[in-house]
Amino acid sequence: MMDSLSEETWDTIICGTGLSQSLLALALSRSKKRVLHLDANDFYGEHEAALTLQEAEVWSRTHASPGITQPLDHKPTSSSNDSSKGIAEAGDAANHNPEEPGSVDKEEAASGASSVTESNIFRNAYQWKHPNAEAQGLSFPRAYSLALAPQIIHTKSKLLSQLVSSKAYRQVEFLAVGSFFVYGTVGAVPGATLARIPSSREDVFAAQSIPARSKRTLMKFLKFVIDYDSDEQKPLWQEKATKPLSEYLVDEFKLDENLRNCILALTLTLDGKVTVKDGLATVHRHLTSIGLFGPGFCAVYPKWGGLSEIAQVGCRAGAVGGGIYMLDTPVSIQNLGSGGEISLKLSNEVSVRTRTLISSQQVCYSTPQTIARLVAVIDSPLPSLFETSTEGAPTPAVVVVAFPSDSLPTNFQPGSDTPVYAFVHSSDTGECPSGQSVIYLTVQATTQSSHILDVALNALLQAATPTAVILYKLYYEQAISARQALVTSQGGATVLEFPSPSLGLAFEDDSLDAVKEAWKLVMKNEILDDEFMKFEDREGMGDDDDDD
Repeated sequence: MMDSLSEETWDTIICGTGLSQSLLALALSRSKKRVLHLDANDFYGEHEAALTLQEAEVWSRTHASPGITQPLDHKPTSSSNDSSKGIAEAGDAANHNPEEPGSVDKEEAASGASSVTESNIFRNAYQWKHPNAEAQGLSFPRAYSLALAPQIIHTKSKLLSQLVSSKAYRQVEFLAVGSFFVYGTVGAVPGATLARIPSSREDVFAAQSIPARSKRTLMKFLKFVIDYDSDEQKPLWQEKATKPLSEYLVDEFKLDENLRNCILALTLTLDGKVTVKDGLATVHRHLTSIGLFGPGFCAVYPKWGGLSEIAQVGCRAGAVGGGIYMLDTPVSIQNLGSGGEISLKLSNEVSVRTRTLISSQQVCYSTPQTIARLVAVIDSPLPSLFETSTEGAPTPAVVVVAFPSDSLPTNFQPGSDTPVYAFVHSSDTGECPSGQSVIYLTVQATTQSSHILDVALNALLQAATPTAVILYKLYYEQAISARQALVTSQGGATVLEFPSPSLGLAFEDDSLDAVKEAWKLVMKNEILDDEFMKFEDREGMGDDDDDD
């Protein structure tokens, strides 16, 4: 088969199996175009990959800080959940400024289109394992599937609509994202520090700890947000669109600090400075997504590793449509644009040609936007977090916990008082064995990020299940590339590079625009725009069949 790869010119060669590249493979799967889909990694997903523990070990070494070695048991810890010392010391050893290393300007980023560029989207990775992990219950490496860039998908997302219209939804099992909690005391039972955020009329009036007057003002705000973009409501906020939402909630609705924290938590903002315009839009998305697919939840999460599962579905659809995809196949550029073609050499020395090369940006943009992530495997199912709060609602597999600014112990340097978010995943996600859970924590990156995330992790476990033991942790930082697709012309051939994933905690539909742009580039004028991602059932298939 290898020799046949070089016999003809491919309509497009797609490098990488990230979500954008894989959605493009799905979009082209009924086009009869000659598509070759390659990935240098031996796993799917690229920046959105879900890794086994063995893959995570290799990945963390590849993306570690220079000069830091990382044996799995590098830092000892007690058997309790207070294991912040290990990762905090690793972060201190890095001695880095997350705004400086490896950043480039847009011109430098664009120049990467003509060369193979080492990625610096992820960096400062470090992993830790409990010294008695196996005895405590850590299972074999393939029992885990840890998402590098977990994002919830609101039920109103265009991504879900496209998966339905392309018939790919049949191959993805979506799980409910349940309650949103805020770390604090409002709405919590006496002595507790986690409160479920009320986001419906029933939730508000069921919250016994919210005074009656506060309930009325909160209901007034929720009713306003549902219709905030109407001609009647726009004049009430447009002049203040760029002001902080937190101030607007005080000035216009007289919400107290606890209720403001609840509203800000629904925005999933990582800097605590979301504007009125953006904040109202995200809260509106949250509220109007509730009940769309069933009672009690506003978002979903794909089983078996989140967005990487959708990427696999896209790759398989491309293969069913006649394309070829190959993992563990690095490429290098031999010739750019000669005769209107780009020539690539595969790692097995086979040369291939294409008129359109699709890849992803690997170099972070010159921007201070960097986040720190901590993935932790816990020996407890944390059952108190996964209770349903609405009659008829499915048992959630994911819950969200927000730590508002200044809610954690204040022994940090100035500037480290930004919110922390935790996505808590049950074993129903397929990301860990039964009886365990995976917690994904995120904060804006600073020199104290690793310590802040450890403090938040331990605070969460203390509030949910004080006896829980941390079995494994993976810390890393994630930056972003330029936010637009980079398109360059090379002697009649075309190169398009997708942006890296956004740093948002919820999937952003804007990223789908670049996929459609690439699809149009490959299809040229052979198909109408409104046919993008709209397929009929394959012959002999129905709603209960898998399209593979």
